[in-house]
Amino acid sequence: MKKFIGILMLGAILMGLLAACAPKTVIETVEVPVTVEVGVKETEIVEVPAEELDYGLVTFISTQGVPIEEAEAMRGVVLKDFPGQVEFIGSEYENFEDTILAEVQAGSGSLDVLGALYGQYPTLLDAGALQDVGPLMAKLSDRGIPDAVVELGKLGTDTQYYIPWMQATYIAAYNKKALDYIPTGADPEALTWQQFSDWGKNIYEATGDKKLGFPVNGLLHRFLEGYIYPSYTGGMVTTFKSPEAVEMWEFIIDMWQYVNPQSMVYGYMQEPLMADEVWVTWDHTARLIDAFKNQPNDFVAIPAPSGPMGLGYMPVAVGLAIPVTAPNQEGAEELISYMTLPETQISVLREVGFFPAVDVEYPGYIPQGIRMEGEAVALQAAAANAVPAMLPVGLGPRGGEINKVYRDAFDRIVINGEDISTVLAEEAVILQALMDETGAPCWPPDAPSVGACQVK
Repeated sequence: MKKFIGILMLGAILMGLLAACAPKTVIETVEVPVTVEVGVKETEIVEVPAEELDYGLVTFISTQGVPIEEAEAMRGVVLKDFPGQVEFIGSEYENFEDTILAEVQAGSGSLDVLGALYGQYPTLLDAGALQDVGPLMAKLSDRGIPDAVVELGKLGTDTQYYIPWMQATYIAAYNKKALDYIPTGADPEALTWQQFSDWGKNIYEATGDKKLGFPVNGLLHRFLEGYIYPSYTGGMVTTFKSPEAVEMWEFIIDMWQYVNPQSMVYGYMQEPLMADEVWVTWDHTARLIDAFKNQPNDFVAIPAPSGPMGLGYMPVAVGLAIPVTAPNQEGAEELISYMTLPETQISVLREVGFFPAVDVEYPGYIPQGIRMEGEAVALQAAAANAVPAMLPVGLGPRGGEINKVYRDAFDRIVINGEDISTVLAEEAVILQALMDETGAPCWPPDAPSVGACQVK
C-alpha cells in the first residue's frame, strides 16, 4: 500500500514539474483521489497542463506605433503575452492603403489585422477591402467602449467595419484658483460653452485679469472644426454658414473679451497655465500634459464644454479591422480581442501614449498627470450628448486648406471685426471648391453624402 502511494505521489510531482516548465500553458486544477493506509480516501490538489493555446502567426500592419522605439515597445511589451506569434509591421500612411489594396486585388494576402486612423478606412471600404466585424464587436460589448465611439467604426453605414482601439483628443483644463469664480451651479465636468465664457467673465470682473486662453498660434482650427462648430451647429462642413453658425460666431466674439491677449502667440497651453497667465483653457492632451505632470496638485483636466447641439469633440480615433483576404481569421479576431483587454490598453498607454478606448481603472504606476487626462478623455467620450467630429477625410494632400478656411474666418470675424454673414458666405465658396475638387464626401459629424460634401 505504501509503495502504491509513493508511485502516485511521484506521478503528481512529475506532472507539477511539467506544468511549471511548459510555455504558454493554461493551468487546470483537478482532483486526484489518493488511498491512505487507514482505508479512507482524501483529495490531493495537483496542477496539470491543459491544452496549449496558440493562434499561430498573425500579421498586424499599423500606421500607429511606427517610430522605432514605439515599434519595439509594441513587439516586446504590448504583444508579448498574446498566445500566438504576432508579426507587427509599422507602415507609413502613404504605403498603408496601397499595401492592403494590392492584396485585395490579388485575391489573397498575408495581412490579418489592420490598425489605422478613422480617416484611412473609407478608401478601403470603397474598395471592398474590409470585413464586417459586427459579430466580434458584439462579443466585446462588455469592454465598456462608448456607444459614440463604436458608431464611428461603422464609417457612416449600418455595418461595423472596425473595432475601436485607442484614441487621443483635445480637452479643457483649469487652475484650481479659478474655482472661486466658477458660475453658480456650474459643474466643471459638465460645462456649457456659455458657462466657460461666464467663468472668464467672473474672473475678469473680480481680478481685472483675462484668464481664459486658447492656442491661436497652435491648434485653434481644431477647436473651430471639432468643438465649437459641432457644439453649436451639429456639423462641420454642411453647417459652415448656417444661422446656427452665425449665432456661434456671435458667442465667440462675446467670449473673446475675456481671453488673454497673449493667446495670439500661444502654441501650447501648458506653458501659460504653468506661468499663471491662464486659468481656464482648451488644447490637445499632448500640449497640456506637462502642466499635469509637473504640477498635478494645481491643475484639473475636464471634458470640453457643450453647446446647444451637444458636446462636440474631436477624437483622434484609431481602429482595428480585418481585411477580406486575412489568412488567419481566428488569429485576427483573437488579437483584436487581446488588444481591447483593459490591461493591454494600459500597456499601450504606457508604451505608445494613446489613451484607452475601453473602460479601464488606471493602476498606481501610471503617472498622476496621465491618469488625470485619461479620466477627462473617458468622461468626454462617454458623455450622453457627445458629438464626435472626425479629422477631415478625403482631402489628401490638400488637408491644410480646410484648416485655413476656418482660421481665416476666425481672423476676419473675431480679430478684424468683419461682418459675420459676409465672411461666412465668402469663405463657404472656398470651402465648397475644396470639397468639389477633391470629391471628399461628408464625414462625422456631418451625415454621409453621395459625392462631394455640400455646404448648405
